[in-house]
Amino acid sequence: MTVAAIPASKPHPLSTLLELTKLRISGASTFTAAAGYVACLRGVDAGLITTLIGILLLAMGSSALNEVQERRFDALMPRTAQRPIPRGDVSPAAATVFAVGLAIAGFIVLLAAHNLTSALLGALALGWYNGFYTPLKRVSAFAVVPGSLIGALPPAIGWTAAGGSATDPSILALAFVFFIWQVPHFWLLVGLHAEGYEKAGFPTLVSVFGRPRLSRLTFTWTCGTAAACGLLPLFRVLASRPAEIMLGLGAIWLIVGSIPLLRPGQDAPLYRRVFMNINLFALVLTAAVILDPFFSR
Repeated sequence: MTVAAIPASKPHPLSTLLELTKLRISGASTFTAAAGYVACLRGVDAGLITTLIGILLLAMGSSALNEVQERRFDALMPRTAQRPIPRGDVSPAAATVFAVGLAIAGFIVLLAAHNLTSALLGALALGWYNGFYTPLKRVSAFAVVPGSLIGALPPAIGWTAAGGSATDPSILALAFVFFIWQVPHFWLLVGLHAEGYEKAGFPTLVSVFGRPRLSRLTFTWTCGTAAACGLLPLFRVLASRPAEIMLGLGAIWLIVGSIPLLRPGQDAPLYRRVFMNINLFALVLTAAVILDPFFSR
């Protein structure tokens, strides 16, 4: 028997589960929610645990439901063709039941352990992502702009779970930064995988503007993300000098690392490097907000 004839081993069920629920991305959303919780409370208590559990369950359910919705398109793109549903490891029906179960469990945890506001914001995040943004991607190359509300909601869920008001200027400032961040984050992903998206029938800004103009536009939004961080000290989300320095240095590093987008001859390694940079910056931003109350003591 040749090597090519040996059937591929079936992935472990746990591995399939982690892929289906996009645990890495769901975990990142949960981490930003922790920033909202800690920023509101100016500290940590046991309620942070139930907040993170509720948001993680909702995010995993939403991610799994997204894979059900986009299974036919995922099968056409090299980047996503090996996801569990296109690969045949789990049926769409089973994935749907699992996704809905996770989402309901997350909603109940937030409602029972915290309050109706945080649970409703969690439901809004799922509805906006799966009911609005996911179908809009098939229609408009600009879908990410309204879709970026998804990035703004997790910190607000954490804030309200801690007892804060959803209309407090502090959380609106923090949510706005994550809203702005989401746009260049996605456009870098488009620049990296434009051919795959277009093969699957998704409109992209590469086809609308061309890669050089998209790169300049992405750089502009990246600078906007860095500039928006100035709102955090202004609205007292950050109150300590170490956290402000940490975020300021991160913003400068982000801009400097994005300058190559303005040069001719952008290629996949460049987009991948800047994409990693903007993800690391989100980590620095979140860490600065979480550590700020402890720096202030």
